[in-house]
Amino acid sequence: MNKTVEVLPDRSALVARSLELILSKLETAIEQRGRFTIALAGGSTPKPLYEAIAAEKLPWDKIHVFWGDERYVPPEHPDSNELMTRQAWLDRVDIPAANIHAIPTLEGDPAASAAKYEQHLQEFFNSRPGEFPSLDVVLLGIGDDAHTASLFPHTEALKVRDRLITVGNKDGNPRITFTYPFINSARSVIFLVTGANKRPALAQIFAPVADELTYPSRLIQPQGELWWLLDAEAGSEL
Repeated sequence: MNKTVEVLPDRSALVARSLELILSKLETAIEQRGRFTIALAGGSTPKPLYEAIAAEKLPWDKIHVFWGDERYVPPEHPDSNELMTRQAWLDRVDIPAANIHAIPTLEGDPAASAAKYEQHLQEFFNSRPGEFPSLDVVLLGIGDDAHTASLFPHTEALKVRDRLITVGNKDGNPRITFTYPFINSARSVIFLVTGANKRPALAQIFAPVADELTYPSRLIQPQGELWWLLDAEAGSEL
């Protein structure tokens, strides 16, 4: 694992740096493999990044978009990560519908939806059960409790090591989420973290020793590159 931590002056600088990094990974991936695969994060932090990507002139037909987690709500629901991304980015560009790999949430059974998305990923990457394909980039954030994706402290999702997708649990509400071994198979994992409220979580994530079930972001140790991009408010005590 190649780990890099950068503290940027403010949110706009963080967006600019993350855009630069993603465009570099995109160029390399298309040059080497003919396509670029990226898994997106939800929340307010990456939204301006998605708006910035939408303003770029890119080979949209070679870009494939996935999501690292999703609330178990219909895609038009205000809480949907997919809806936010479509409004900020995907609906603004000429990306083929087949290149948008949304997490299914209409089955009425989160476990069935997780299995359906896993099967879709296996078909896309031509991988077999038990294999962990490599996305070019996985974007992540963290919560005040040090969760990432929908991998929340002391939940069953943290124990899943043999699947790509599982069911997360947030206060009794199901989520669909990448498993941590699948995240760790990525070529690049990029954390985007803003705000002073994230300092206590970051202190535990970066501590020499701490419990991974209590601070799940510690489980993210990818085989490829690990980037932590922090604004000054979040990173001032590191």
